[in-house]
Amino acid sequence: MSCIRLIFLSLFLLFSTIATTQAQPVRLAVAGISHGHAGWILGRKPQNDITLVGVWETDKALVQSAIQKNGLSEKLMYDNLAKMLDDVKPEAVVAFGSIYDHLAVVEACAPRGIHVMVEKPLAVSVEHAQKMESLAKKHNIHLLTNYETSWYPATEKAGQLVNDSNAIGGLIKAVFHHGHEGPKEIGVGKEFLDWLTDPVLNGGGAVIDFGCYGANLMTWLMKGEQPLSVTATTRQFKPDVYPKVDDDAIIIVQYPNAEAIIQASWNWPYSRKDMELYGKNGYVITIDNSRMRIKGERNQREYGAQYTSKDVQVYENPFTYLADVVRKKITLRDYDLYALGNNITVVKILEAAKESAKTGKTVFFKSKKKIPNT
Repeated sequence: MSCIRLIFLSLFLLFSTIATTQAQPVRLAVAGISHGHAGWILGRKPQNDITLVGVWETDKALVQSAIQKNGLSEKLMYDNLAKMLDDVKPEAVVAFGSIYDHLAVVEACAPRGIHVMVEKPLAVSVEHAQKMESLAKKHNIHLLTNYETSWYPATEKAGQLVNDSNAIGGLIKAVFHHGHEGPKEIGVGKEFLDWLTDPVLNGGGAVIDFGCYGANLMTWLMKGEQPLSVTATTRQFKPDVYPKVDDDAIIIVQYPNAEAIIQASWNWPYSRKDMELYGKNGYVITIDNSRMRIKGERNQREYGAQYTSKDVQVYENPFTYLADVVRKKITLRDYDLYALGNNITVVKILEAAKESAKTGKTVFFKSKKKIPNT
C-alpha cells in the first residue's frame, strides 16, 4: 500500500473516531444525592445527550429511596466515590451533595480528567474555590456551576437588551430578588435541610443559598468586571426555625459605573427569581422565567413581552448544556453564567458579604480588573 493511501486511511479512521465520539451520549455519573434537586438527573428520561452510568451516595436510606422513586438499578449505586469513578469511567460528574463537598468531588474527578458540574454556588469559601480552580486548570477539565436562572429565556433576553446600547442605555443599577418562604416552610427533605441550614456545610443561610444568584447574574451582565466593594447585612427573622444561619440578606455591590442590590431571603411571601435592570434611557424587569416588562426611551410606554427558548436560543436544561461543553459544541467565555471565572467572583462577593455583615463595615476589593475572556 502506498504512503499516500496509508495517510488517507489514517485520516479517515481518525475523523471517523472523532465523529463517533461526538455522536455518543456523554457518560455521566452523580456524586451525592442529598440535594433536593437530585431528582432532576435521577428521574430524567433517557435522551441522546447523556447516559447515566453511576451514582455515589453513602446514605443507605437515601439510596434505597432514590432506587424506588426513580426506578434505578442497584448496579448503578456506589458507596465509594473513587471506586465508582474507576469502575464506570464517566466523562463528566454532576455533584448533588452539600456545597462543602464540592471540593472533595473535584479533588477526586480532576486528576482523572473528569469534567464536573456542581449545583450553585461553586464553593463555601474563597479558599475552597481557589483550590478547585487550581485543580481544574492543572488537569484541563471544565468546572461548571448550575443555576436555575441560567435556563431562563427571560435571563438571556435581558442580557441581550443590556448589551444593546440602543435598548436601555447600558446598565447602571440592578436589583435582584431571589428566594422563597424558607426551605423548611416549602418542605424540603430532611437530608437536604440538615446541610442547607448548616453554616459549615452550606457556608451560610439565605446569603449563600440565594445571594449567589444576583452575584452570578451581575458578574455576567458586567462581563466579568470585578466589584469595587461589597456592603451587606444579614438577619435572623426566624431564629427559632433557623438558629444557626441567617434567613435574610441584603448585599450592595459597587462597580466604577454601576451598582447591584441583591435581596436574598427565606422570608418572601412566595417563591421568586426576578430582577430589575436600569439604564440611562430605560429598564428591563423580568417577572419570571419567560415574562418581562420593558421601557426604552423616556417617552416610550412600558410594554410586556414573553420569550421562549426558541426565541432566544437558550438551553432549557443544564445536562444538555454540560454535554455540549464536553463535546466542544460550546466555547465558554470566562464570565458566562456557568463558567469558572464568573463563579470564583461569585464566591468572593459572598465571602465579602458575610464579612461585611459580621463586622458592619464595607469590604473593598483589591483588583478592579476584568475576568480574562479565555
